[in-house]
Amino acid sequence: MKNDTPVLKDIVLVGGGHSHVSVLRSFGMQPMPGVRLTLVTRDIHTPYSGMLPGYVAGHYDYDEVHIDLGPLARFAGARLYHGEVEGLDPGERLIKVPGRPPVHYDLLSINTGSRPRTIDVPGALEHALPVKPIDRWLRDWEALQARVLGSRGDFRVLVVGGGAGGVELALSTQHRLRRLLREQGDEGSRLHYALLTDGAEILPTHNAGVRRRFQRVLAERNIAVHPDSRVVAVQADGVQVEGGAFRPADAVLWVTYAAAPAWPGESGLAVDPEGFIVVDRELRSVSHPEIFAAGDVASLPDPRPKSGVFAVRQGPVLSDNLRSAAAGRPLRPYRAQKNFLGLISTGDTYAVASRGRWTFEGRLLWNWKDWIDRRFMQRFNELPEMAQESGPDYAGIADADAIRELSTLAMRCGGCGAKVGSSVLSRVINRLPPQRRDDVLIGLDSPDDAAVFEVPPGKVMVQSVDYFRAFIDDPYTFGRIAANHALGDIFAMGAEAQSALAIATVPYGREQIVEQTLSEVMSGALDTLAPTGAVLAGGHSSEGAELAFGLTVNGLIAKDALLRKGGMQPGDRLILSKPIGTGTLFAADMRGKAKGRWVDGAIQSMLVSNQDGAACLYRHGATACTDVTGFGLLGHLVEMTRASGVDAHVELVAVPVLDGAQQTVAAGILSSLQPQNVRLRRAVRDPEALSTHPRYPLLFDPQTAGGLLASVPSDQADACLQDLRACGYPQAAIIGRIEAASGDAPPIQILTD
Repeated sequence: MKNDTPVLKDIVLVGGGHSHVSVLRSFGMQPMPGVRLTLVTRDIHTPYSGMLPGYVAGHYDYDEVHIDLGPLARFAGARLYHGEVEGLDPGERLIKVPGRPPVHYDLLSINTGSRPRTIDVPGALEHALPVKPIDRWLRDWEALQARVLGSRGDFRVLVVGGGAGGVELALSTQHRLRRLLREQGDEGSRLHYALLTDGAEILPTHNAGVRRRFQRVLAERNIAVHPDSRVVAVQADGVQVEGGAFRPADAVLWVTYAAAPAWPGESGLAVDPEGFIVVDRELRSVSHPEIFAAGDVASLPDPRPKSGVFAVRQGPVLSDNLRSAAAGRPLRPYRAQKNFLGLISTGDTYAVASRGRWTFEGRLLWNWKDWIDRRFMQRFNELPEMAQESGPDYAGIADADAIRELSTLAMRCGGCGAKVGSSVLSRVINRLPPQRRDDVLIGLDSPDDAAVFEVPPGKVMVQSVDYFRAFIDDPYTFGRIAANHALGDIFAMGAEAQSALAIATVPYGREQIVEQTLSEVMSGALDTLAPTGAVLAGGHSSEGAELAFGLTVNGLIAKDALLRKGGMQPGDRLILSKPIGTGTLFAADMRGKAKGRWVDGAIQSMLVSNQDGAACLYRHGATACTDVTGFGLLGHLVEMTRASGVDAHVELVAVPVLDGAQQTVAAGILSSLQPQNVRLRRAVRDPEALSTHPRYPLLFDPQTAGGLLASVPSDQADACLQDLRACGYPQAAIIGRIEAASGDAPPIQILTD
């Protein structure tokens, strides 16, 4: 994305926990020039633990209890990397994320949360439903609801864990399941619950009054409580308790003591005996001062329960200390509150309050808790509009080496002086895997001035070029998408990809950061090129205000085997291999108006190569083909009908659409290229009658790395569609048919029935 401020320091946040969302909001409200944030997260929507029991019980919907990290990261000016960290190299300051190059940091913060301990109990991982990670638990919860509703006779649920989490989960799941059973005319009484705890009593960290209240509530709800019941094994049909007792169960919900991820300790960070990262009072690792940790994953000098309430309180301190560490200023300590207010729900809209020795209960408390939780979520899901800053101020960056680089960065040259330095380029090229192919005579591994390709006898070279600025903040993923987009033209013509030349513009920054960015975008392109058989043979790189990337791609095909836009025949069926909607979704994303899962869904679609789809269409006798890109579905269809001398009838409701695209179009959020594409409505019969249809604007939506649009003989269409879906295009669809030209009438008829 465009950024006129050179990057001097990289702060990387691992995990989208309660502390990190506070950091993101803080940096959005008060950016720190020269500092770049990167969020590496497994979850695009992070759940707020305080509202999860209400969600499980059916009082909230999904979006009400999740913080959308997509708009929040954009608000913060942070790059969002979707992935789960599996390791760390503190010496090189690199984070290891599967499926992508390592991510460099100057400062690192870890807020990944914890998960229930299952590894030391045989069978727990296979047969129990652990409450964390929460996204997986929610999928398990959906499946459990279906199991209960589809069952007959008694259904037994065991909840393992007698803390606040276990008690709330037992009450909330029971409340929801009983209601669902009643709604389908079934008996809620056939649902049997029991709560197992390894201690002498439930809620051991709360006062006796709270325990007495919940003992009463659990008894009223017919939830049996079994103290001193340490589970030593889990089986498909129940659990084995220490001492020999076996308790049968149809489902086991696991809410026991917290466990830490293994990779911090394996990476050499100081951890406590349970594997949690040992930090000082400033939330900084005691072994690696450039690394911070907060929330459940941190082990504090003054230990506190693993609870979201502490992670929320740590957020502002963590944010201040990351800023101070980047600027070389003293840090401030985090002081955990000795007594905190706990509001524990009882499944229905009722709650019990706990603070020190004080306790109270009532429906009013649930309403108060609901108000507190909604106000907390509003801070992150309803973000303020930020005014543009007048210019960068580097006063906060105290690093002497970084300051010395500023004068050099401010005087970057144009022309050939804008090229990335030869030493940086050499290091990046040396990182890339060898690129060799017999018909690429001179390529990336040669010092010559140009690449040299051989065209085998009987074949012709197909060539195309694409280049555009980044629309996402992840250089690696952008490189993959850009390569997919460029290759689309080659595959649409039925050609085999042979080679590519890259063009990259990398944002100004410190030499190390420029090198890292160039390496990531090139690695992404290579990871897309490699499976196609094409090699990267060379290219050109320069520095500029924003990241941009493109490729000239070359393909080979027998001259008489070319698949072109002209060739459609009356009676053919129109097939689209991938859904549309990327233009409006990324326009909405730039304005912070798209849900993170919508944008992630669009990215996953753009990462799907058209290579297999083209081969499938070719197998089924496609008569014409193109890839859907900047002109939108309608623009490319008009090109095909004109070249073929035919008309096309499109069934609008059959056109596959990316999740969220109709919502963003309905909100009036359109790509900047949309107005030019809309001029093609003159090729549509009676466009005014279509103007109110919610999908009609999407026909003009420009696509990046879109799918293939092809005409296929009608007797092959159904088999081709099945083949496409089996090849990895689950939303491929037959969207219309080809008709003989009707004379002077516009060639495109859109059917809405």
